[in-house]
Amino acid sequence: MEYFSLHKNAPNVSFKEAVIRGLAPDKGLYFPSEIKPLSKHFFEDIGEMTEVEIALEVIKPFVGDDIPEADLKNILVDTLNFKFPLTEIDQNLYALELYHGPTLAFKDVGARFMARCLGYFNQQNQNPQDVTVLVATSGDTGGAVASGFFKVPGVEVVILFPKGKVSDIQEKQLTTFGENITAIEVEGTFDDCQEMVKTAFLDEELLVHKKLTSANSINVARWLPQMFYYFFAYKQLKSKGFPLVFSVPSGNFGNICAGMMAQKLGLPIHHFISGTNANEVVPRYLDSGIYDPKPSIATISNAMDVGSPSNFIRIQEIYNNDISTLRKNLSAYGYSDAETEKALIYLYAEKGYIADPHGAIGYLAARKYLDENPENLAVFLETAHPVKFKDVIPADISEKIIIPQSIQAILHKKKEAETISTYSQLKSKLLN
Repeated sequence: MEYFSLHKNAPNVSFKEAVIRGLAPDKGLYFPSEIKPLSKHFFEDIGEMTEVEIALEVIKPFVGDDIPEADLKNILVDTLNFKFPLTEIDQNLYALELYHGPTLAFKDVGARFMARCLGYFNQQNQNPQDVTVLVATSGDTGGAVASGFFKVPGVEVVILFPKGKVSDIQEKQLTTFGENITAIEVEGTFDDCQEMVKTAFLDEELLVHKKLTSANSINVARWLPQMFYYFFAYKQLKSKGFPLVFSVPSGNFGNICAGMMAQKLGLPIHHFISGTNANEVVPRYLDSGIYDPKPSIATISNAMDVGSPSNFIRIQEIYNNDISTLRKNLSAYGYSDAETEKALIYLYAEKGYIADPHGAIGYLAARKYLDENPENLAVFLETAHPVKFKDVIPADISEKIIIPQSIQAILHKKKEAETISTYSQLKSKLLN
């Protein structure tokens, strides 16, 4: 399998090189040169397969010969060592819980898979070279990356996060690892953090001294494993016999883009629904046809506070930059904090379900679509454990959340993070 740059001005590369580089030399995102549908027998037999067996068949074509199948399977066994349960919320409406991993967020799968791939490549390299993983986070990515890469030989991790704009527990998950994990808080927004990361990848002077890669979902090893969720849900719901739609709370649009890749592989997904918060660049685009990124707005669903979603260019590639085709397969709705809080209260009071703010937006978007298309079965993605958002979930619900042991273990730890406000400060820290 080869990968090409979406800027179309760089050589094609293998999976290994795409993972190690993160971004192409022309600073474009990598995209697979071929998306070949899986066999009919795979979908017929999926109900009898384990999660690891499913994931192996899904990801093998994208890895190619860069990791032998036996080693790839071992990576997947180590990556997928937790459950992905479905919870029935209403008739024909389910929550897919993706927060049962070590950092209680859906990003655990991609971060663990990428970390283990990089570790494998380092082990196979006769002259291993230290790699610096530079990542921006609006909340959950940083904790998942820190956990996934903790003590991985030959890998240093630098995480940028917006000061005061992640939850208290998310901040603890970012700033208490030490060892090869460095956390830096930025005076600004997530977009400012992301811009610093992009600037670093463009800085030829820096790149002479540092081998950089990204662990945001721009990296193919972070992005593509997110396809697994959709296959796991289909396995559990296949017998229901209804057209299947997925509602995905969306910030950088990597997760829903991975779902669209799963659909291209033949997974029978009828439609996608994107739920956003006040950062409504994609809903506005589908309405107007004009793609107009804006500075991000802070909300209670902070992991989705993204004003310029970097993965949307991949979605455009999947649909050949044809907005009319995209509109047939994607609906997008934006919701305010007040609407999100109302959904949290409704889900707990009427359904006995404690959602996090991102999942609540996924629920609202799924409910809206089902009201207009009742013949479908909808799954909304619960992307993070509600304990991470105790400070914004209504108090009478928040007090009912049981704090998992993994969170209790870090609450007493001391925060370790430096503060910066400019790219030059970041560059200085990276060089030193």
